[in-house]
Amino acid sequence: MKEIVLETKIKVYPEAELPEVFAGLAQSAREAADRAYAPYSCFHVGAAVLLENGEIITGNNQENAAYPSGLCAERVALFYAGAQYPEIAVKALAIAAETEGKRVKLITPCGACRQVLLETEARSKQSIQILLCGADEAYLIDSASALLPLCFDGKNLPS
Repeated sequence: MKEIVLETKIKVYPEAELPEVFAGLAQSAREAADRAYAPYSCFHVGAAVLLENGEIITGNNQENAAYPSGLCAERVALFYAGAQYPEIAVKALAIAAETEGKRVKLITPCGACRQVLLETEARSKQSIQILLCGADEAYLIDSASALLPLCFDGKNLPS
């Protein structure tokens, strides 16, 4: 038998100690969450993407009565950034969420969003910093690949 140990390093910042660039990105994600269309779950999620050129793109969850037809905040923001700025790399992404008017303790991306983040990293050939914005603190992860170890990627597909 062989054992493999996977390790992820996460920097945890009290909200007041976030570096300025991440504090602004977190605020953009929170504002995007306020605009989410979530009449069914009442779980409002916002995402803010920081592009390499300094542009910030936001997105929020968009629900639909036919549940699979909705889309998560992270993918809304990433797909918009890819459509409008295909040659500009994504530098960072912040995610924030609230329910019943209160910020959630910690928000993490779903599996589908993790896969899209991974593909976005592969597309630009550089890591994306992920900021998970909670009620009192934020988790900073240096790469989307840290969120999805043993991932499926293009290396598994024929060339």
